[in-house]
Amino acid sequence: MSDICSGGIDTGFAQLDMAQAALLGLVQGITELLPISSTAHMRLVPLLSGWPDPGSAFSAAMQLAALFAVVTYFRRDIWALATGSLSAIGRGNFQNPALRTAIGIVLATLPIGLAGIALAPWLNACGSSLRAPWVIGAASLTMAALLGVTELVSTHKRTSSHVTILDCILIGIAQVGALIPGVSRSGSTLTAGLLMGYAREDAARLSFLIGLPAITLAGLKEIWVLLHAGLSMQAWEVLGVGLVTGSLSAFVAVWGLLRYFEKMSAWPFVIYRAAMGVLLLYIAL
Repeated sequence: MSDICSGGIDTGFAQLDMAQAALLGLVQGITELLPISSTAHMRLVPLLSGWPDPGSAFSAAMQLAALFAVVTYFRRDIWALATGSLSAIGRGNFQNPALRTAIGIVLATLPIGLAGIALAPWLNACGSSLRAPWVIGAASLTMAALLGVTELVSTHKRTSSHVTILDCILIGIAQVGALIPGVSRSGSTLTAGLLMGYAREDAARLSFLIGLPAITLAGLKEIWVLLHAGLSMQAWEVLGVGLVTGSLSAFVAVWGLLRYFEKMSAWPFVIYRAAMGVLLLYIAL
C-alpha cells in the first residue's frame, strides 16, 4: 500500500516513472468504464508488477479521462438532452422525456455526492484500509455474484425511451456502492439497470449518462485537492501522462462495451470479476 502522502492525500503515483504511469493510465481508462472495477486493477497490476500503489488520488483524478471519453462519445445525446430540456422548460412542458431524463440524472447524482462528501476523509486517507487487497477482492466477488444473478433474472426488454425519474434515482442509489473500492461505478449502475429489465446496451448507455455528473465532480474535486497538496512538477507530469493514455483507452472502452452488448451477455464480466476477486483474496492471505 502506498505510504506517500502530500497534504494528507494518498499520492503514491508520484513514485511512478512515465512508462508505468502510461500503462496504469491505459488500464485505468479501460477498467473505469467497464464493469470490472478500475480500483481493483490499480491495486492488482502494481502488486503483480512490484510497482508502487498509485494511490486513491490517481484513481480519482483519472475520472477526468473517463469524462473526456464519455462526453466525446455521447456528445449528441448530451446535446439533445440539454437543448431538449431547455426548450421544454421554455414551453412549460415538464413531461418532456428529455427534461425528465435530465432531472433524473441530476437527482441520481445526489446520493453519491452526499455520501462522497461525508466519507471523503476516510476514503482518500493515506493507507486507507479500504484499499486493502482483501476488501477489493471481497467486493469483486460480491459484484460478480450480483451481476450474474441480475443477468439471469433480467427481461432485457426495456429501452432508453422507457427511462423514468424513479429509475434514475434507484440507479443513483446503486452508484453509491462505487465508493467501496472493488465495487465499480459502472458495475453497480449497470447491474441496477439490468435488474430493472433494461436491454444490456441501453443499461450501459444509461449507466454512462447517469455517471457523468459524478465523474465530473469527482475528477475536478481531486484536481482541486491536488493543486493544494504541494505536488512536484514531476508528479504532475506523471499524472498528465496517465490522463492522456487513460482518455484514449476509455474512449475505446465505451465504444467496445456498447458494441459488445448489442449481441453478447455480461457473463464474461461475471467470470472475470470472480477470478480477479479470488486472486486478490489469495494475494491477501
